[in-house]
Amino acid sequence: MSEGGREVVVVGGGPAGLMAAEMIAAAGHGVTVIDRMPSFGRKLLMAGRGGLNLTHSEAGDRFLARYGAAEAFLTPAIAAFTPGDLRDWARGLGEETFVGTSGRVFPCAFKASPLLRAWARRLADLGVRSRTRTAWTGFTEGGVTVRGPAGDETLAADAVVLALGGASWPRLGSDGAWTTILERAGVEIVPLRPTNCGFAVTWSDVFRTRFQGQPLKRIAVRFGDRLSIGEAMVTADGLEGGAIYALSAPLREALAVGGPTDILLDLKTSQSEDEIAAALARGRKGDSLSNLLRKAVGLPPVAVGLLREGAGKALPADPRDLARLIKAVPIRVLAARPLDRAISSAGGVALGEIGPDFQLKKRPGVFVCGEMMDWEAPTGGYLLQACFSTGRAAGRGVARFLAGRRDR
Repeated sequence: MSEGGREVVVVGGGPAGLMAAEMIAAAGHGVTVIDRMPSFGRKLLMAGRGGLNLTHSEAGDRFLARYGAAEAFLTPAIAAFTPGDLRDWARGLGEETFVGTSGRVFPCAFKASPLLRAWARRLADLGVRSRTRTAWTGFTEGGVTVRGPAGDETLAADAVVLALGGASWPRLGSDGAWTTILERAGVEIVPLRPTNCGFAVTWSDVFRTRFQGQPLKRIAVRFGDRLSIGEAMVTADGLEGGAIYALSAPLREALAVGGPTDILLDLKTSQSEDEIAAALARGRKGDSLSNLLRKAVGLPPVAVGLLREGAGKALPADPRDLARLIKAVPIRVLAARPLDRAISSAGGVALGEIGPDFQLKKRPGVFVCGEMMDWEAPTGGYLLQACFSTGRAAGRGVARFLAGRRDR
């Protein structure tokens, strides 16, 4: 720590917290990062099992629109640390990135561990101290209280950054327990809810037994005026996967207000209803309906099974009626899967509680960043980008806050 530096505690060793720590330490202040888990970056490492989708190459306005109601709130942080900046930052750690066919951005190593190791070395070189198995328990005058292997203690801090995540993946550290502490401190918390999650469907015993675990490829899912194109997976008790996750926010809210609702699945996105009807009409006479659907339209058995589930009765024999069903299979959705089975969570610190530089209005010197704030985004790199960007913004905000205190 350079002369005149202050002490800062960062609570949470995920991407947002570590990025805040990097910014604060680079400004010459002492930083201690604490986390209740045995090691840092556990959710990042889990994300790395799928290749570590760091960000997305989508154009700026379309990218920002993915954050929905929180777009205006997040735009300054993301504009200050863009997807391109994130790729440059990773390159600075020795990890080149590439853009996949879907526009998603991945490290060339296609995993998180090399990036995390290089980042840990940079933080250590900056003098950042780390304490694991140490849980934040509250605020005290001039610092925070924590509970670690040696018991309860107080850590002095001139500023605090909270980067505690949401409440998905609790076994990796994000359990949402921090909400109680902040509510006691008078900070408004929007209830945590699942997002990027699967949804419950009551399948027939035959369909569930035969098709659970099978993918639905190149489908489109429609809910109201929202359309999502991609893939899904049949589970024993519902549907999950990218095409479903993209609709999780409007589906979740509709279920909360009106109970079970229907989504429509297009099982043959490459053909129009007219083209499918014509192909069915040309089909070989004498073929079973399942064979006709497989040969004439190219539907796999799981899709044919889904047609039967959606129809709730025998499939229509008329080619036009059957084509209409293939393009819009109604599936009754009952509920969102529980929060601990979601990829991410909505809710958290109400955005109205957060002032400039991500400082809490009611707790001067306390900054928040990452998923613990009330925003949500689809998978595809948008989640991690906002965590990195808000962590950087909060860290730079702490540096400005401490510089102001020094000047005073």
